[in-house]
Amino acid sequence: MDSACLAAFMKPGTDAYTFRFLGGKCGNEDLERAKRYAEKYQLNHHIVDIDWNVVEKNIDKLMLTKGAPVHSIEPQIMEGALQAKKDGVEMMVAADGSDLVFGGMDKMLSRDWSFDEWVEFYTFCKPEDVLKEPVSMDYLYERYRLPNNKIDYLRFIDEVFAHESSGSYCNAFITAGMKYIPFFDPSGMVKMGNALDLNRVRNGESKYLIRELFKKCYPEFEIPEKIPMPRPVDMYFEKWSGPTRDEFKKNLDMNQFTGNQKWQIWCLERFLNLIEG
Repeated sequence: MDSACLAAFMKPGTDAYTFRFLGGKCGNEDLERAKRYAEKYQLNHHIVDIDWNVVEKNIDKLMLTKGAPVHSIEPQIMEGALQAKKDGVEMMVAADGSDLVFGGMDKMLSRDWSFDEWVEFYTFCKPEDVLKEPVSMDYLYERYRLPNNKIDYLRFIDEVFAHESSGSYCNAFITAGMKYIPFFDPSGMVKMGNALDLNRVRNGESKYLIRELFKKCYPEFEIPEKIPMPRPVDMYFEKWSGPTRDEFKKNLDMNQFTGNQKWQIWCLERFLNLIEG
C-alpha cells in the first residue's frame, strides 16, 4: 500500500523499482501488483533481482559503514540503490516511515504490554541461547519500564525501533553512494492531526488512513494485505550448519531457530570475522 500510494504522486516517467527474489520464487505476488500500479501512473518500472549472491556482494560494505551487523533488508535495498544509480537516479523515494506513523506495526500495537512480555516479544534472538558469554540487553528496556511491571512501548517504538528501521534504509543508500542521501520519505515528514485510533488498528484496520488513500488512488484495485518487505532468509539458511567461532555455543541445533534468527547469528559471526581482518 505504501509504495503504491507514493507511486500515485510521482510524475509520469519516474523510475520505480521492485525486488524479485530468487527469480520470483519468493514474494512473487508483489511483482504483478507493482507492474499494474506502475502502468496506471506511467512509471518506468524496473525489476531488481535479489539472491544470495547479492547478499554476499553487499554485506561487508554495509557492516563496515554501520560498524555493526545489519538488518536482512539492507543488502537488497543497497542493490536497488546501485541499480538506480546506473540508471541515473540521484535520490530514492521510499515509504519506510509509513508503518510507524500510520499504525502499520499492528503486532506491536496489538495490546498494552507488560514489561516482561515486551522484552520476550522484541528480543528476536536471545543471547543466552547462542553465546557462551551472553550480555544482557535489559538495560535498554529498563529505560522504558513503568510501574506495575508495565512498559512505555509506544515511546520504545518511537525512540528505539524507529531509529533501527530508518537506519537500515539510510545505511543502504549511504553505502550505495547515492548522490542525495540518505533518501526522501514523505511519511516521515507527516504529523498526525489526531491521535492514532488504536482500537481501529487492533480490530484489523492497520494503517486505516493509508487504506483510504489507496482506495482513492486505485479504486479499481483490491487493497492488498499488509506484509513486511520479503527477504528469503528461510531459504538462504535452510541447510546452514551454524556458527563456528569460539564465542558461540557448540553443537547448536539450528532447527530451533527461524530464518531471521539464523540471519542474526550468521551476520554477527561474519561481522566479527570482518573486523578482525
